[in-house]
Amino acid sequence: MLQYVIWEVNPEIFHIGSFSVRWYGLLFALGFLIGMQIMSYIFKKEEKPVADTDTLLIYMVVSTIVGARLGHFLFYEPEVLLHHPLTVITPPFAGLASHGATIGILTGLWLYSRRKESRLTNQTFLWVTDRIVIVVALAGACIRFGNLMNSEIVGRPTDVPWAFVFMNNNEYAKIPRHPAQLYESLSCLVLFFILLWFWNRVKERTPRGSMLGIFLIWIFGLRFFYEYLKENQVPFEDSLPLNVGQILSIPAVLMGVYFLVRSYRTPVPLPTSEESKPVES
Repeated sequence: MLQYVIWEVNPEIFHIGSFSVRWYGLLFALGFLIGMQIMSYIFKKEEKPVADTDTLLIYMVVSTIVGARLGHFLFYEPEVLLHHPLTVITPPFAGLASHGATIGILTGLWLYSRRKESRLTNQTFLWVTDRIVIVVALAGACIRFGNLMNSEIVGRPTDVPWAFVFMNNNEYAKIPRHPAQLYESLSCLVLFFILLWFWNRVKERTPRGSMLGIFLIWIFGLRFFYEYLKENQVPFEDSLPLNVGQILSIPAVLMGVYFLVRSYRTPVPLPTSEESKPVES
């Protein structure tokens, strides 16, 4: 029987001089690139301008990175944000918070939908978010797997047979621990397939906000419980009854419940004859 996994994968794929390509960066980029191919397919199936996915990609990249960086410093290192605000936009870009990324993405999609919410394309905020959460779930799986390749965001000590020993993590090495990154990565991957299946069944008849609600409840509901298996990220969390990740997950889950309930109380608007015509990409 497997006792534990010795994890000593090199986080760097290769380097040329001082420039290095790491698994985390590759997986982060793949999440966006594959995700936008899926969004192009969704736009084509629902007769939206496929060319709009290029603009959507820009909004997603900027809002994700800015939101995740600001969220990390605001939630975990506010003193750095206060005294050294330029750290947010300067290398090495260490520290990304998923709760901050969520806020950033929702803000970016709201700005995007304001430009696209016309009778011709009808890309409302909830229409866009219901589709984008499909690819965000896939990106989340890639990013959390990248955390595993980096041997970071590790779990607490455990004796389960699938425990990992993170040999490249000097702080937590040589003790079998929960592979919390893998738990979250697999959870995101399962959610990706659930949301893709759900959309494929109903497409334009998707209740507005339903998939966003499912996403928020699934991701942050599980995140709340996974935090019990993870080491705290910063020392001040040790004195809290709930850590920062759990505290921030509660309003996210409640917001998900709101959107899910609202989606089934609000009829899906039927397309007008003008909206139902194919749009040239």
